[in-house]
Amino acid sequence: MDIQFTEEQELLRSSVQRLLRDQYDFETRRKIVATEEGWSRKHWNAFAEMGLLAAPLSEASGGLGGGPLSTMIVMHEFGRHLVVEPFFETVVLAGGLIESVGTDAQREELLPAIMGGEAIWALAWTESKSRYDLNNVATTAKRTGDTYVLNGAKAAVIGAPWADKLIVSARTLGGPRDNAGVSLFIVDRKSAGLHLQSFKTIDGRRAAEITLKDVTVPAGSLLGAEGKGVAALEACRDRAIAALCAEATGAMDVLNSATLEYTKTRKQFGVALGTFQVLQHRMVDMFIALQEATSLSQHLNLTVAEGDQHVSKLASGAKSKIGEAARFVGEQAIQLHGGMGMSDELNIGHYFKRILSINIQFGDPTYHLLRYARAA
Repeated sequence: MDIQFTEEQELLRSSVQRLLRDQYDFETRRKIVATEEGWSRKHWNAFAEMGLLAAPLSEASGGLGGGPLSTMIVMHEFGRHLVVEPFFETVVLAGGLIESVGTDAQREELLPAIMGGEAIWALAWTESKSRYDLNNVATTAKRTGDTYVLNGAKAAVIGAPWADKLIVSARTLGGPRDNAGVSLFIVDRKSAGLHLQSFKTIDGRRAAEITLKDVTVPAGSLLGAEGKGVAALEACRDRAIAALCAEATGAMDVLNSATLEYTKTRKQFGVALGTFQVLQHRMVDMFIALQEATSLSQHLNLTVAEGDQHVSKLASGAKSKIGEAARFVGEQAIQLHGGMGMSDELNIGHYFKRILSINIQFGDPTYHLLRYARAA
């Protein structure tokens, strides 16, 4: 598959490419990750000024109406440059949930700040024993008058140390694994009783273990219908997987190009590595893996954009296939670069670490392979 982008989509892609080429090279990214905060407010504001934070959201919500294809374009280019700023967490996850299940008042109040770069969000749905299951929620929310009181813990919440607001899944009814009874709540990160234990992830980002002890939120902080949170998260997961697959193909693209260039210039026994037939075969396998992953990513994002009812099964198939392909490309790139591929100074290892992180977000390849098989 090869999508023919519209004039507006081509303009978006070229604009993102130019911005990142000029302002977000690998050394700049390394310096950003090494700072105490681990991300750049300056670059985040530049993304907002360009309209990237508004690109996927609908015109009815004040966005640019680009939908999943705009997300795909942005995420692919972000994958090529290992962008750490929380576009995925804030716009794709939180923005998508607010737009899809929020009330008119919530959309009017919350989305402008997201699109303007004024508010950072994170989605807290994972728990220590959930194993990717959206309905496996032990965190509870008890209604008391006009408020809810939240108690529980969330694990490895990406972007939480940067966030102003969190979307937290909590059980308002039923048992720990029931599909019904899970609700979503908007929680201020600085709420009394909310504690974050921050840490740095293997790909240089920031995450946190979150503990909620008698955290009180107003009833108006309920996002979507009470007890219907799993359905909202399932749709969010499909959008998230489509975005992550696009990012993975961007990283694969750079790994392929860098490895091809290296094998053309690095000599062994007086000749370039690229002249050895066995290495040529590896490079061909890497190229095929990239092309298959790119086609599948485009197909998935188009399907999400069309609202196809079978998109969830396709998302699992894509997450599994692209995850395995990306890992293969990363492993081959490191091996063909030899010892250099393991060094912190070279970008190859950083791309591979990001691929490994993408592979475990919203379900690893094995989990989604089994999910795809069960859906057959």
